[in-house]
Amino acid sequence: MFDRYKTGEQAVLVHIYFSQDKDTEDFSEFESLVSSAGVEALQVVTGSRKAPHPKYFVGEGKAEEIADVVKASGASVVLFNHSLSPAQERNLERRCECRVIDRTGLILDIFAQRARTHEGKLQVELAQLRHIATRLVRGWTHLERQKGGIGLRGPGETQLETDRRLLRDRISLILRRLGRVEKQREQGRRARTRADVPTVSLVGYTNAGKSTLFNRMTSAGVYAADQLFATLDPTLRRISVADVGDTVLADTVGFIRHLPHDLVAAFKATLQETRQASLLLHVIDAVDIRVNENMEAVNTVLAEIDSDEIPTLLVMNKIDMLDDFVPRIDRNDENLPIRVWLSAASGEGLSLLYQALTERLSGEIAHYELRLPPQAGRLRSRFYQLQAIEKEWNEKDGSIGVVVRMTSVEWHRLCKQEQSLIHFIV
Repeated sequence: MFDRYKTGEQAVLVHIYFSQDKDTEDFSEFESLVSSAGVEALQVVTGSRKAPHPKYFVGEGKAEEIADVVKASGASVVLFNHSLSPAQERNLERRCECRVIDRTGLILDIFAQRARTHEGKLQVELAQLRHIATRLVRGWTHLERQKGGIGLRGPGETQLETDRRLLRDRISLILRRLGRVEKQREQGRRARTRADVPTVSLVGYTNAGKSTLFNRMTSAGVYAADQLFATLDPTLRRISVADVGDTVLADTVGFIRHLPHDLVAAFKATLQETRQASLLLHVIDAVDIRVNENMEAVNTVLAEIDSDEIPTLLVMNKIDMLDDFVPRIDRNDENLPIRVWLSAASGEGLSLLYQALTERLSGEIAHYELRLPPQAGRLRSRFYQLQAIEKEWNEKDGSIGVVVRMTSVEWHRLCKQEQSLIHFIV
């Protein structure tokens, strides 16, 4: 009942239009989801309605049509591009005599296939358990179920109660494990905060090219493919940004329209990297005809996880698929970079992205004349490592005078570590 369908299974797809202007792009995205799940689409059933039918979601006649198509094609599953209630799923399964899975179940299945790390598998399992908790009853319709009460309780009802208790216990166990993972991540974040290491988090619609850009910037070798939800497990790598120094770059799961709330809740620990970021790189597929809708969907999820107030730099990706397009930086009225046009696949415009990161992360530049005592050799070496010394001379008392220029981030970091050795020349 709860096993995922095997790769290569055959399905009938159902998409209902609820507006007069038929949203064909939304259906093409659904087809991409089906393909990403490794399912072969035998036939497509479409229709139009003003509102969902309470019993079948589709009308009585359309439900009968779907059942006929399933029998004629020999499909073993019906996939809906909509969210179905548990009752609607049960009613459709009785009518079609096969499994019926909605959009949420399909996305959960893709996530289950892609999870690689222990944390990712726990998060997917949590989302799946929460999803099937309300659908548990349909797994036991073949058993006797009576009204209940003393002497009238049937074995089906007893089995349901047992399964619900096991589900609750398993969910509690997963939440405790994820709580420990979140504490570990929080310790890492606190250490980076103490060291003043900024975090840049890649966000964006699924298949926008985040992992390709991540690999281009870090040589991490993260799995990247032209399919939805190729990345599921978060990856962190250090990069070096001019005038900023070490910076943590985080690759995260892609967002999608109507992302199931169970998934957003389950991936809270992963999305915490986004919530704690110093800057968000919103990667956008510049050639997608639904670019504005995709951006809006991402912003909706960012608002759900309280990340909509974090400074954001837009990265317009895939310009190699546009005719005669030159990489560039778009700026606002304050001359601050707000948008970078590049190609993660070819590397065009990557230097412009690093330039924009420097401007967005460096903040103000610290410029001081200092006197370093003879015992400050390590501090002087740090200044040279940061390429911060503009001028240097020897003082009569054996100390060294230097003129340093560096970012405020690096300056405050050194002040914390070497405060007793820093003396200003008035």
